[in-house]
Amino acid sequence: MMSIRKRLFVILLAAIGTIWLAAVLWIQTWTRDDVEHVLDRRLQESAHMVASLIGQAGVTAATAAEQVDSAPALPGAGRHDYARQMSCQVWGLDGRLIGGSKGAPDGRLADDDEGFSEKAVGSEVWRVYSLVDRGLGIRVMVGDTRTMRDRLVSGVTLGLLPPALLVLPFIAFLIWWAVGAGLAPLDRMAETLARRTANDLGALDEETAPKELRPMIAALNGLFRRVDLARERERSFTAFAAHELKTPLAGLKTQAQIAVIAPDEPTRRRALTQLAGGVDRTDRMVRQLLDMTAVENAPDPAGSTPIPGGRVLTEVADDLSALAVSRGVALRIDPGDCRWATPGGTLLASALRNLIENAIAASPPGAAVDAVLHCEDGRAVFRIADRGPGISERDRPHVTERFYRGAGSREAGSGLGLAIVAAAMDRMRGTLRLLPRDGGGELAELVLPATASGAGKTLSAVHPAPDEGA
Repeated sequence: MMSIRKRLFVILLAAIGTIWLAAVLWIQTWTRDDVEHVLDRRLQESAHMVASLIGQAGVTAATAAEQVDSAPALPGAGRHDYARQMSCQVWGLDGRLIGGSKGAPDGRLADDDEGFSEKAVGSEVWRVYSLVDRGLGIRVMVGDTRTMRDRLVSGVTLGLLPPALLVLPFIAFLIWWAVGAGLAPLDRMAETLARRTANDLGALDEETAPKELRPMIAALNGLFRRVDLARERERSFTAFAAHELKTPLAGLKTQAQIAVIAPDEPTRRRALTQLAGGVDRTDRMVRQLLDMTAVENAPDPAGSTPIPGGRVLTEVADDLSALAVSRGVALRIDPGDCRWATPGGTLLASALRNLIENAIAASPPGAAVDAVLHCEDGRAVFRIADRGPGISERDRPHVTERFYRGAGSREAGSGLGLAIVAAAMDRMRGTLRLLPRDGGGELAELVLPATASGAGKTLSAVHPAPDEGA
């Protein structure tokens, strides 16, 4: 692709070249008109001179006509290549040729009209001025050839071309230099960026930069801030993940050692049970770490095939039904008749899975978790309600932070579930709302904007606990 410098050079050179060509054409037209006017005035003055000379005593028409033959082509030009180019004929009013110059053609230069006219005589076209002096009974015709006039105009125009052509390379050099000087701030900025290390994400100086570069510098500074924030978030994520995985792995190792050296079967069985629970908790933490990474780095869902929201809700409930049964919690799903669909089905599934999983974990045995889908003004609203202890007012502002665990948590979790939900809603331009539920528990709402509607059919499913209760 052509560089900006070459592009600007070509554009400016083409623009100035067009102006230069237009100026040359205008000069040629103006020169032609001016030369024509001067030559016409010369014919007119010569005709009057011949008539004046004939009126003087002792001057014949032939003698007066010969004076025209020695006149220069232009006033004050002296003797040159265009001298002796005029011809003169003196005719009587009776149509008799009285006299003429040596260079005059044999044929009559003009008809009987007065003033300027053009006439082909032999192989030449003549521009002629005719003057009638009725007192002397004569008609004076003075003319020059069109060939001579064209040669004179071409000579003047061609005389202007060499200096004009010599100016073009100089103009091109000035344009190239000016474009380079104008783009110098870009080169300096490129050098500044090239000298930076990968860890240098400081802002570029925007105040001293040219006005045209400030939007680009502002965009780069914004990019640097986002990259720095992402890197800091990744560093924190890695540090937290390492810390959070270290504790359960140590517990797993301890329980494995106890199982190996257990003195009796009950002790070994208890150690193995705790070991299995630790594996489950660690597995969930690893899965949530992967979910967080997947949500934050998921491609833009726009353009994907829309998936009905009710189908996503039902599939997530199917995946978590075994967990609900094992905890003695009823999982009640109602997709309703909402025909809302979204291309971000993967993001929505991650958000719903973590909300429902948290609700199951927070619910006491015999309680129920309700997951409902409604459509309100074209928006989709997913409501997940439980009868757990709820979120304390002290913890509520922080529950969507990574690895944050509330003081009232029923069991040790990863602290990532609601952070994943918040990240998924941010990618889907939705909203997460956490509200205390009447009668105890927590109500989580996912409010998503209208998207491409799909032909999702009405779905319903109920996964009851062995002993369902409210």
